Amino acid sequence: MAVSLLISHFTPIISLYLLLHSTLISAVNITHLLSPYPDLSDFSNLLSTTTVAADLSQRTSLTLLAVPNSFLRSSDLIRRSPSSTNIADVIRYHVLLQYLSLHDLSRLPPSGKLITTLFQTTGRATNNFGSVNVTYDSKTNTTTVRSPAAYSQTPNNATIISMIKNLPYNVTIYSVNSLIVPYGFDLLASETRPPLGLNISEALIDGHNFNVAASMLAASGVVQEFESDEGGAGITLFVPTDDAFADLPATANFQSLPADKKADVLRFHVLHSYYPLGSLQSIVNPVQPTLATEDKGAGSFTLNISRVNGSVAINTGIIQASVTQTVFDQNPVAIFGISRVLLPKEIFGKNAIPEKSPPINGAPSPVMSTPPLNFPPELYGPSSPPGSREELHSSATVRSMNLGVLCIGLLYVFV
Repeated sequence: MAVSLLISHFTPIISLYLLLHSTLISAVNITHLLSPYPDLSDFSNLLSTTTVAADLSQRTSLTLLAVPNSFLRSSDLIRRSPSSTNIADVIRYHVLLQYLSLHDLSRLPPSGKLITTLFQTTGRATNNFGSVNVTYDSKTNTTTVRSPAAYSQTPNNATIISMIKNLPYNVTIYSVNSLIVPYGFDLLASETRPPLGLNISEALIDGHNFNVAASMLAASGVVQEFESDEGGAGITLFVPTDDAFADLPATANFQSLPADKKADVLRFHVLHSYYPLGSLQSIVNPVQPTLATEDKGAGSFTLNISRVNGSVAINTGIIQASVTQTVFDQNPVAIFGISRVLLPKEIFGKNAIPEKSPPINGAPSPVMSTPPLNFPPELYGPSSPPGSREELHSSATVRSMNLGVLCIGLLYVFV
């Protein structure tokens, strides 16, 4: 009887534990879900090579609009070979940040529903034109996804062909009959827009207190690599101050790194897109790939960018820095001064961080040296709609939850 009573007390606790445990640690790979469908191989490859697949690994609720090979290969996205960032943003426009089942689609109002896409969260979409309007026609049983802009270039809409995959309440994958290009998006922009011609080293010297960084960039040769990206989707460069280099922890041994590793660290300070300060402050997807990510592979050498106490915080996993000033901001180049050298964990591991990191509190507000120009406003395991950062819990959170469930269980028994 005592044993039965004990089991009956533990049954709900065990059920709760299994539910929480399975929810927190399960993970789904988007390209793995697409792998059984050869007609979607090109789209799956774009997800991987643009690091969008890695961004989706941060998501817990989404709808993916996959374009079959036959439609994708006839599109300007493939035939005109735009920059990798332009391709990535078009692919992001096909990721709806909301789970939509067939039942959900059939219940859409006649006027449709505006759904935020992953592209909207980058800060590069004008107004709400990074969203799509999804409508359902009950007479023809047709679901259409289109740009919300009244006047936009074609192709600006697509029709859902069929459901490919459904993971209830988390992920749906549909095939669509066309690529959808966001409003105001020119696939040839990287080929026609003249480069700014900015000399980054000179800009840093003019900005003062960046002499060490300017010397390292020039000596490594990567500064030419950065400047060559100015005419494409642009770049955002985080530059440590001279004081930041002087304040490096003794365990970092930055100067003793071989030349290729130093270059990787410098690339780790650059985002392959133009982000004015306002976009950084409102960024929703915290995990951002860097130029080092493009060189070393998706999921590696990423930065976690967020807003902390009114400042932009940049976390590498072992170092947290803050943006202290704007050195230069003119589309397509943004250069920001930061309080610490960004040390990638892929090179420095966990040993480079001091026992107590300088607090982010009290970091000076960014100071504009030149006013920024107006800029046209990862699957289930970085970006959700503003204010709803959907991230998977870390293993530390799982352990804390497990301990909490155990404590609840013991309390349940004794009561």
